[in-house]
Amino acid sequence: MSRTASRLSNIQYGALPWRRSPEGLRVLLITTRNTRRWIVPKGWPIDGLSPQESAAREAFEEAGVRGKIGEELLGSFNHRKQLKSGQMIACRVHIYPLEVDEMHAEWMEKADREIQWCSIEDALAQVSDPALRRLIVKFARIAAAPSPDHILDASA
Repeated sequence: MSRTASRLSNIQYGALPWRRSPEGLRVLLITTRNTRRWIVPKGWPIDGLSPQESAAREAFEEAGVRGKIGEELLGSFNHRKQLKSGQMIACRVHIYPLEVDEMHAEWMEKADREIQWCSIEDALAQVSDPALRRLIVKFARIAAAPSPDHILDASA
């Protein structure tokens, strides 16, 4: 799976994993590898996959979750990504909602990251990036709407 050519655009795709529980709406956060900040799974486009499929693949690789990825973009935010070389680059991250229906015990980056299911309030307290916080608030509003299927339903 080649991601090198796609990096030239500085676009990344990410997922906001979510589920409903008896306690209410929950979102899944992960830590970054280096700074251990709380974020959502994201990464470079994957050759041969759509933006939504790339986002879903990142969620599996980074958090061990699978589910129904939304077809509609939840939103985007700017992010400064540190490359392995140490160079910092500006990226635009496009986020798609992912309704989780499978959690795996093992996944590619399990040893590198922590994962945490959070209420919306807890997620907002954990996430430091203001733009990602705004997307979580937007998602919560959509999920609370009487008919949120247009953005939360992967078949829409």
